[in-house]
Amino acid sequence: MAGQFEATVDIDRPIDEVFAFLADGTNDPKFSPRVLEIAKTPDGPTAVGTVFASTVKDAGVKTKREFKITELESPSRIRWAEQSKNLVTASQGGYDLESTSDGKTRLRVFNVLEGHGLGKLLAGFALSAARKDAPDFANRIKTVVEAS
Repeated sequence: MAGQFEATVDIDRPIDEVFAFLADGTNDPKFSPRVLEIAKTPDGPTAVGTVFASTVKDAGVKTKREFKITELESPSRIRWAEQSKNLVTASQGGYDLESTSDGKTRLRVFNVLEGHGLGKLLAGFALSAARKDAPDFANRIKTVVEAS
């Protein structure tokens, strides 16, 4: 089973600041408690082809994840695809950003989850949990970006 979760939130920061924060995937642990550690290759600014390798903990299980940036259009669009081979992966995901009339940034975050092998049985549970957490996830991003 594959499916998508998403959430939208308004952040009280200009779009360029929000984009720069999110494009630096090493910021992920600041708003995603499941990310235990993360590293970027190659060094330098994030670009199409940049890979973020992380260790995450889901449901008490640690796994290694690798996400490759597939699109980067400043300041409005970031896309990624998971390269790792886990039971449930995010085949695609991203951030869409737009300026609002009051100088804030509207952020939409989404991921498409897919199960592989035995993970096909688990994907529905993972998707349900992700959908339930999506509004809180977006609000954690908002809180961290506004505090930075």
